[in-house]
This record gives sequence, structure tokens and C-alpha cells, in this order.
Amino acid sequence: MKRKRTYRIGKYTFEFLSIFIAVISAFALNNWNDNRRDRLAENKILTEIYNGLENDLNDVRANSQGHSSGLQAVAFFMDVLANNTAQTDSFLIHYFNLTRDFISIQNTSGYETLQSKGLELIRNDALRTAIISLYEYDHTTLKKLEEEYYELQFQENYFHVINAILSEYLLVNDHKQITGISIPLELDQQEEKLLLTCLWKIQANRMFILRYYTEIETRIIQVRGSIKAELE
Repeated sequence: MKRKRTYRIGKYTFEFLSIFIAVISAFALNNWNDNRRDRLAENKILTEIYNGLENDLNDVRANSQGHSSGLQAVAFFMDVLANNTAQTDSFLIHYFNLTRDFISIQNTSGYETLQSKGLELIRNDALRTAIISLYEYDHTTLKKLEEEYYELQFQENYFHVINAILSEYLLVNDHKQITGISIPLELDQQEEKLLLTCLWKIQANRMFILRYYTEIETRIIQVRGSIKAELE
């Protein structure tokens, strides 16, 4: 009787251990599968963000070049005002660039996917923080500066004023096409000061936004480098 009871206890203990091990194994396997899915999702999202930031980098560089062209236009018209010999055949391109505005095109689909999946999906704390900072602060600030900040709306603020001063000096051919500008300009003191003020404001604000673009470009390159290291 005692032997039979011992046998039953041993049998139940074995069955219990078997069930316990099976449950633990299933839990571990399920946890492994979850972790594997998370890592695959993390890599996929990081790759999407990495590629999107390449496009953002191209947009940043294109806009920076545009603002630099705006500064060249300021220098051109400063020469015109000073009655220096200016390459009037390049007048139209400088006139176009002088008050040209830009928009910030940002590829946020990868970051939006990350937000929907949960920011904690990215295991690397430093990388996660850098990505959040780039999209939530840097990108947002850049877009607001380019598209909403009043000082940087060059076309709205300066074109009509400048055009009113310069229009009578524009050279027009027989086909009614603007071909250049007649110099020297014969401006009165008020017109000259007004034009100088506009040129100064354009120059100062383009230099300001160019400094921010330089910072943004550096941060994008750093984040892309960190993502690349994480994926390797």
C-alpha cells in the first residue's frame, strides 16, 4: 500500500513537472517569438526612418542652396545700388532668387509608424531620444520657421516694395520680355534707404535660417549614422 502511494506521488510529481516544463517552454517560446517580431519591426521602422532622413537631407541641402542664392542676389543688388558694373544679363535670376520662399518637405511616415507601434520599440535609449528630438523639435521648428515665421516670408514682405522701386528701370525687349535692368539707378534718398533696408532684412534672415539648416543637417547625419550602426 505504501509502495503504491509512493508510486502515485511520483507519478503525479512527474506529470506536474512535465506540465510545468511544457508551460514554461511554451511561455519562453512565445516570448522569444514576440521579441523576434519586435526586433523585425524595429529594424523595418529604423530602415524606413533612415531612408526618409536621406530625402530630408536632400531637401535641407536644396533649401540651403536656395537661401545661399538669395544672399548672392542681395550682393548683386547692392552692387547695382552702388552703381558698380553688374552683370545685368543675370538680373532675372537674381531678381527671382531675391525674394524666393521655400517650404520644408519632411518624410515622417517612418516616425509616424514608430509612434503607432510604440516609441519603446526602439531598445537603444540614446537613439530613441535622438529620433524623437529630431522629429518633434528640429523638424517642427524648421517647418514653422520656413512656412509661418513672418520674417522669413520674403515674397510677401519685400517683393512688392522692391518691385515698386525698380520697375521703372527694367529693360524690356520688343517681345515684352524683361531682359535686365538699367544702371545707374536714379533713386531719391527715401527710395534708396527703403531698398537698402529691404536688402539688409533679407540678408539677415537668410543668414539666420542658413545657420539653423546647418544645425539640422548635422543632426540628421548623426541620427542616420546611429541608425546605421544599430542595424549592422
